Amino acid sequence: MSEPEQSAVPTAAMLVIGDEILSGRTQDSNFAYLAKFLAALGIDLREGRIVADDEVGIAAAITALRPRYDYVFTSGGIGPTHDDITTDAVAKAFSTPVSVHPEAFAQLAGRYAPGEFTPARQRMARIPEGALLIRNSVSVAPGFQLANVFVMAGVPMIFRAMLEDVAPRLRRGSLVRAVTIRASVGEGRIADALRALQGNHKDVVIGSYPYFREDGYGVQLVARGRNLAAVEAAAMAIELMLVEAGVASERLSG
Repeated sequence: MSEPEQSAVPTAAMLVIGDEILSGRTQDSNFAYLAKFLAALGIDLREGRIVADDEVGIAAAITALRPRYDYVFTSGGIGPTHDDITTDAVAKAFSTPVSVHPEAFAQLAGRYAPGEFTPARQRMARIPEGALLIRNSVSVAPGFQLANVFVMAGVPMIFRAMLEDVAPRLRRGSLVRAVTIRASVGEGRIADALRALQGNHKDVVIGSYPYFREDGYGVQLVARGRNLAAVEAAAMAIELMLVEAGVASERLSG
């Protein structure tokens, strides 16, 4: 399979793996963390999917995502138990065999006391051939990188530790700038004006996010883009629109 062409702005997708996520037993926090982590590197996280512990489903998702984005990150399913099938699923997506990685095996063997490095734990040293290891400073068991796919643990602390090892491998983009303006007004009252503003500021994304609190309702209007001057111009246009509508506003950031 050919590698995806690199976009001007690096893009990414995330695949969250696990029956426990889909059943509601476990709440995923890795997606939000990854979004903020990548934003700080100028990488746009464009898509997120959740898939069950199903080898065919995982492989199909990898096959669909990796040609579309510069990077694909997965979390979950690389532990020692029978339902940890992500390694085999990723290998299936790449038509690559899996074997015991000598370095991974040695790292794991050194972590456990004699007799505790069980066959189940040894499974965590199985890595698709040709993959690069992702260091795990928390519990040693590594993740791996195969082409533009980064396969990491689902445990949040370990997922975050693995990202620190991954970061130097990623291509940076220019940072997204944002200005947030809060106003005590319903979205419906300003929807037409916002649509016109977006048409006049095509290099900036203008988002509208309503809120409801005990002291009333309102909206946060966010102007986002990579050109700081364009973002500021859009923010000032939003503030002027609110003034003309007779609505008080407050700039929260930017």
